[in-house]
This record gives sequence, structure tokens and C-alpha cells, in this order.
Amino acid sequence: MISKDNAEHYVWGDNCDGWHLVKRQDMSIIHERMPAGTKEKRHYHTLSRQFFFVLKGSLTMELRGDTHIISEQNGIEIPPEAKHQARNDSNADVEFLVFSHPTSRGDRTDI
Repeated sequence: MISKDNAEHYVWGDNCDGWHLVKRQDMSIIHERMPAGTKEKRHYHTLSRQFFFVLKGSLTMELRGDTHIISEQNGIEIPPEAKHQARNDSNADVEFLVFSHPTSRGDRTDI
């Protein structure tokens, strides 16, 4: 069994958390937490297709210039080459799962 309680943990960005639930070259699943007011750098992946699924809170995703608000129990697919940026514009933490196929490690270009 794997959960964020026993998964490999790392800190990224401005005090955001990530837990590797599946960490393989062909697929990655990460549970992430972003505190209120945080954001990642706008970027894209050449090969990796991603799916973000919100567990708690509300995630703002800028995708190819369009802004999407993803609420709990909803998700959004990010195709390869699509420029995107995840943000937490709310006043509370947001937690979500990020599925990447293949892994996005080493396949990220910041803009």
C-alpha cells in the first residue's frame, strides 16, 4: 500500500509538497500540495502527457493561454507540447494527483 504518509516526499517551488506514489520511467503518479497563493513556472513537456485530478480545494490551470478552474473531483488533461502553469489562486491549500505518461522527469522546458 502507498499513500502520502509513506511515499517518498520532496519540496518544490514556494514551499509546495510532492509525494511519489508511482515513480517509474514509463509512468509517474504524484500527490501534490500547493499552499494558497503559490504557482509553478509556466512550462511544457515534449513527450509526457499529464492528467491533473483535484482532491481538495481548487486548482487554476493556465493551458495554452486559457484559464481553467478545476474544482474537487475534477481533472484536466495536458497533452505533450502544451504550455501550461498550475496556480493556487485560492486562500486555502489545494491537493491534487498528477499522472504523467511517460514520466515528466527530464522532460520539462520552462518558459
